[in-house]
Amino acid sequence: MEGPSRRLSTSRDGAPKLLERRGSDGDAETEPTRDTRTHFRVCRFIMEIGVKLGMRSVPVATACVLYHRFFQRVCLREYEPYLVAMSCVYLAGKVEEQHIRTRDIINVSHRYFNKGSAPLECDKEFWELRDSVVQCELLILRQLGFHVSIEHPHKYLLHFLLSVKSLVNRHAWSRTPVAETSWALLRDCYHGNMSIRHTPQHIAIATLYLALNSYGVELPVGEKEWWQVLCENVTEADIHAVISDLLKLYDMEAKCV
Repeated sequence: MEGPSRRLSTSRDGAPKLLERRGSDGDAETEPTRDTRTHFRVCRFIMEIGVKLGMRSVPVATACVLYHRFFQRVCLREYEPYLVAMSCVYLAGKVEEQHIRTRDIINVSHRYFNKGSAPLECDKEFWELRDSVVQCELLILRQLGFHVSIEHPHKYLLHFLLSVKSLVNRHAWSRTPVAETSWALLRDCYHGNMSIRHTPQHIAIATLYLALNSYGVELPVGEKEWWQVLCENVTEADIHAVISDLLKLYDMEAKCV
């Protein structure tokens, strides 16, 4: 993330805050737009620290969904989004059975905002921040009613890719990175709240549909469209709705640079 140097610290009540936080996006910008931009940046933060923590793709995706579900229920102005994000990473590790230590999350987050800095000392400030992460985790669980089991599009996309691969000439398939592009598009979906707005099957079909069209890969024509064969309840309108939301995220990315 580009921007001024930031530092995680704690306020009087022990809740972390970001010094020199996000700059103003302009008085003319509407609050929903500001919130969407903030959520985009925070999810990018989740993904980047997830990579540095060695998390698998599904736990990172779970952290993003937990984050979006939480802020679907509460006002952004009432909570520090980066603290919520850190707690979502911690909780997602438990949900997906890839436990991440709070100390590691705090130190990686600290270095994210302070490039090249040394790990934090285990002083009073560190323990206050750790307690805040744990307390925020409990808050997230209460807000979500302890419903933290999430069905992701990943298993559907894997199945769809294997099915489509069997229909395409193997030389044509090897020349085009359809699979890699589909996975990249799926990962990008988690920058926004698409996992809340669309079903996992529809997201998986739409990312594959977009990847195939991007490289001009054509599938054999039958009585039904290939995407109807793979997912009976999806319509072309559903696919275009997912793609439209994804393109809006790419537009948001350009504004967040």
